Amino acid sequence: MGSMLEEGSRPAADAEMDTDRVHPDAVSDGERDFEKQDSKPEYQDAFGDEEYAEVKYKTLSWCHGCRDGVAGYSLPARGGGCLRPRSFKWAYPHIHSMGDAGEVIMGRFGRELFGTGQLLLVVFIMASHILTFTVAMNSITDHGTCSIVFGVVGLVISFVLCLPRTLAKVSFLSVASFISVFSAVLIVMIAVGVQRPWHGSVNATVDTSLYKAFLAVCNIVFSFSGHVAFFGFMAELKDPRDYPKSLFLLQGIDTCLYIVAAVVIYCYAGDDVTSPALGSASTIVKKVAYGIALPTIIIGGVVNGHVACKYIYVRMWRHSDRMHKRDLVATGSWVLIGLATWIVAWIIAEAIPVFNNLLSLVASLFASWFTYGFSALFWLYLNKGRFFSTPMKTALTLLNIFIMGIACCICGLGLYVSGKALHDDPSSVSFSCANNA
Repeated sequence: MGSMLEEGSRPAADAEMDTDRVHPDAVSDGERDFEKQDSKPEYQDAFGDEEYAEVKYKTLSWCHGCRDGVAGYSLPARGGGCLRPRSFKWAYPHIHSMGDAGEVIMGRFGRELFGTGQLLLVVFIMASHILTFTVAMNSITDHGTCSIVFGVVGLVISFVLCLPRTLAKVSFLSVASFISVFSAVLIVMIAVGVQRPWHGSVNATVDTSLYKAFLAVCNIVFSFSGHVAFFGFMAELKDPRDYPKSLFLLQGIDTCLYIVAAVVIYCYAGDDVTSPALGSASTIVKKVAYGIALPTIIIGGVVNGHVACKYIYVRMWRHSDRMHKRDLVATGSWVLIGLATWIVAWIIAEAIPVFNNLLSLVASLFASWFTYGFSALFWLYLNKGRFFSTPMKTALTLLNIFIMGIACCICGLGLYVSGKALHDDPSSVSFSCANNA
């Protein structure tokens, strides 16, 4: 299976163990199989035995995991697809990232393909948060200074907050993030309800072209691409079995908040809804909302940044005990990785004139698979050889093939419309001081 299934991911006593014995019936059809697993996995997870470790990673409780999800990701309400990584993680406990999952399925090539895709997607999400921060600051200050300066400020703040090495410490920031986004959205909903800026009719559907419609779909898929971090969250839980509780609470909060906010703001703001929607009310309310939303804009990027840094860090030190230490090499390498990833994200946000269109391209290429395709692929891999063994298996097989088809459709059409948008957009110059609000 490749290097990740060698000495660094199993106890020394079991170094010669045949990896096929890890989980003889490593498959879950139903997520119910997971709950029925009472035996311990036969080799260690990504972080190994942390009893005497200076830095312990497996300290995240399920409620902390939910807070991180609310802070950093917009997750779609697709329970089955979201739960699929759980079964795959339990079958192969060493998995810490999409790269590890890719290695299980496709060997070393899969590790590099899936891992590179995960890293690119998360870095682009980080860049989008830096860009959103500059938009917010320009809105609040009426373009008080050069937009590049605001971008550098966002870079520095994000980097500093990303310095803790464990998700449990980052999760405490998520409390402020949740209060921030909830308060900002509530203020905007109340404001548009009172001001009623739209006096026309509300249209449930509109006539548009495939190009414009699917470009919007790509942006939605990108926003809902939190699956890329699921393995990392699970790897740092005290008990990976708590993952469903964290996920269900997160899904409940997210789904209710998104539906209520979208319906209320669109009903009262109509076709004048801006993107982001925080700007849909009056100028004063927009400034207040952006000001209150600043913590979630920053912390959402920090959570994503932590996922990117942790992928590189674990990949670098996986076969040693270095990442459990607090010495100069262990700490210094984490700091340098964080600094490098945030600088790259800032350069992407500032240097690419057609950033939003490029974001759609990245969503088509990577988020379509991480959000839809790979969830189905995990199920098909775990159940290979038994696709049509029972009526239920047959139905689930067809369902997962259909989900794979959705991923192919999003990827194919998304690449077309994103490429066209990149070609047609006259755009602005790179590293511009202009107001982007």
